[in-house]
Amino acid sequence: MMKASGVGVKPDSLAVEFDDGRLLADAGVVLTSTLVERFGLERLVDETVDLGERPGAARPGRKVLSLAHAIALGADSIDDCDLLRAGRTEVLLGHRAMAPSTLGTFLRSFTFGHVRQLDRVLSETLRRAWSAGAGPGEGRLVIDIDSFVGEVHGHDKQGAGFGYTGERGYHPLLATRSGSGEVLHARLRKGQAGSGRGALRFVQELIARARRAGASGEILVRADSAFWNKRVMAYLAEKSCRYSIGVSLQKVVAERIARIPEAAWQAVPD
Repeated sequence: MMKASGVGVKPDSLAVEFDDGRLLADAGVVLTSTLVERFGLERLVDETVDLGERPGAARPGRKVLSLAHAIALGADSIDDCDLLRAGRTEVLLGHRAMAPSTLGTFLRSFTFGHVRQLDRVLSETLRRAWSAGAGPGEGRLVIDIDSFVGEVHGHDKQGAGFGYTGERGYHPLLATRSGSGEVLHARLRKGQAGSGRGALRFVQELIARARRAGASGEILVRADSAFWNKRVMAYLAEKSCRYSIGVSLQKVVAERIARIPEAAWQAVPD
């Protein structure tokens, strides 16, 4: 049961209660819409994302937030975004829910430069969230970097291809904060991209973003052997970051490990 009195009610004035123990909650949008309002994200997107005269250029903030809310509710396609217009869901959003066709037109107008504009939105959103108390501050920040294959279907998906899994898809890089699962940085890549492709630039942008957002303490970056790269490790050392990166167990590596005395081994809690 959602207690809301009237259209335009502020998220902070809502109370969510279940009067039947058999009910299952969807992801919900109360938390998402509350954070959107507090951080001023619609205005931030409107000020940052400029599609010029391209189709769907008007009110980018409303469209980006429609996509974000739909994803929070489990949408995995453009058509699924229509769920925002079911019942009185729109009352909770704080903005008009845009139709799937409108959102499709908006997304098709994006170039890589426009994606980078959204990237700046993510960076500023992270800064605002951490400034509000969600950040590590002077504490330790542990970041996990990995790649994954996002499977897609259809021959017309630009950039999709067959990678090491044999599935058609994309092969993005993703950096998340250990413990909270926050996505700190993401970069889409072609499906055929090697796991470590673009790792140095990705790490450079990631560390700079974390510092700008307010992470002033120790940073530990963890990654698997796909990111075993001298330039990546040199950069992290230069920025006084610690790292835990897997190494391919080649013969020479195994031999070096065998020479380490038992007394020299130390436990690593991470």
